[in-house]
Amino acid sequence: MAELLRKGHFLGAKLRSIRRRNGLTLEELSVRCIQQEPDIAPSVSYLSMIESGKRTPSPQLLELLAGVFQRPPAWFLDENAELDLPTPPGGVAARIPLEPAFLFSKSLLQAAIPELLAQTGTTGRQFAHLLIRSHQEMSRNDFPDLERAADHIGERRFPLSVEDLTRLARRHGLEIRWFDRKPVLARDKDREVRSMVRSFFEPPRVVYANRALQSDPARLKFDLAAHIGHKVLHGGDGLKSAHATGGEMGGSPEGGSGAAGMNAQDVLHAWRDFECSFFAGALLAPRVPFRRFLARERYRVEAGARLELTPAVVMRRMTKVSPYPYWHFFDAYPPGYLRAVYRGNGIPLPWGNLAQVSDPCPNWAVFRMIDAEHGASGSQISVLRDGERSLLYCCHSIRVHDMAGNPHVLSVGVDLAPALAANGVPSDTVIDGIFRECLHRRGEARIPKAASQALGAVANVLNIAWIGDALASPARIICPRSNRCPRPERCEGARPSRAREIDDVREEILGR
Repeated sequence: MAELLRKGHFLGAKLRSIRRRNGLTLEELSVRCIQQEPDIAPSVSYLSMIESGKRTPSPQLLELLAGVFQRPPAWFLDENAELDLPTPPGGVAARIPLEPAFLFSKSLLQAAIPELLAQTGTTGRQFAHLLIRSHQEMSRNDFPDLERAADHIGERRFPLSVEDLTRLARRHGLEIRWFDRKPVLARDKDREVRSMVRSFFEPPRVVYANRALQSDPARLKFDLAAHIGHKVLHGGDGLKSAHATGGEMGGSPEGGSGAAGMNAQDVLHAWRDFECSFFAGALLAPRVPFRRFLARERYRVEAGARLELTPAVVMRRMTKVSPYPYWHFFDAYPPGYLRAVYRGNGIPLPWGNLAQVSDPCPNWAVFRMIDAEHGASGSQISVLRDGERSLLYCCHSIRVHDMAGNPHVLSVGVDLAPALAANGVPSDTVIDGIFRECLHRRGEARIPKAASQALGAVANVLNIAWIGDALASPARIICPRSNRCPRPERCEGARPSRAREIDDVREEILGR
């Protein structure tokens, strides 16, 4: 029994993993045990406690469980600590095992997370945004209560004009006051950016708006919609960030504490900002009429300008209202920060939003678009090598400027593999053929005819015009980091080598 305690730290997680892989519920596993050894068979509640690490089975019970799954008892112990964790829907986020469970207890995490943030220089607001992003991806961007609230307020009218939004604001007791402020230089990480306050909410009922918004109706509509959301959802209590441009994580460098660490206010403000932003998108682009609009326009992002919708609103709502679920969205600022991310298709991140990555792959469409030598918009088909996997994506990217004049790139894309499979096309064969053609031609190549025809059919089924546009240009190999580039010749700008890891040295010694 003592050995089980010392070597069973992963036992619960492994039991849960193998049970789920075999499609058994806790009740079904309990019944299987009763059939074999009724005297020592565990109850459903006891099995649950074993899986959560709150109980350790006796050696006899471990033998019984091992027999059900035709494994040796030693397989459940720490000597084989690899866990086959279930993939979330759509593979939207990588998971880690929170084992041994006693090290991932709530009390220890509450003590360790603030220290982790302080040591890494991560602010509470940044960490809260990462939590929200994971929640958004795991929930498939589905927030029906916010959708319903926006539908009730806007009555699903589409499109809404500035005058419509102004009337809605007044109907909910809001007063709009105008101010004049020019962009200012502000410090953000290790760089200076132009920052500009667009609007802010002063409780309980006053919206202060920069007069410059009067000449930018698309942004004015979004700000008014978000402030209406704050009034509707939270009674206008003012616990919400100002709308500003410049800086990272969706906001401007703000006054107050920007120190590492976190408090409850950080999480509350970040969540409120997300709720109001989502509400604003749902109010300006209600699900049903906006889906019809996208179908008519074949998902052309630029068509939103006719309705005075920002490209960001069009792209974000596109990922939500489309009947096809496998989307991603990036909002990237140079030299390599992600201000906003959505990964409903689980695409690996090319860099992070807490710090600029030192070796990003320069062939991601967003990176190429950040380079001022390229056009203002474009579509690209990309084969992404992630370990042993080859993945196929198509994206449409646009270079824009925020209200303070800072350039950034918005990119929306889809995972093509599920669409190929739904069309009865073997996606692995198509992707492998495109990858080998690109590899043969130094990283980019025209798509082979058969693959192009299959993807053209997918573009027609999905009704997305920019997939067809991308077929007219070469496909590119991309990778999560340039030091993992599969090309025979390294990308321009990629580091030729990386620091040697201790495991590399160990293997070299053992090999001798």
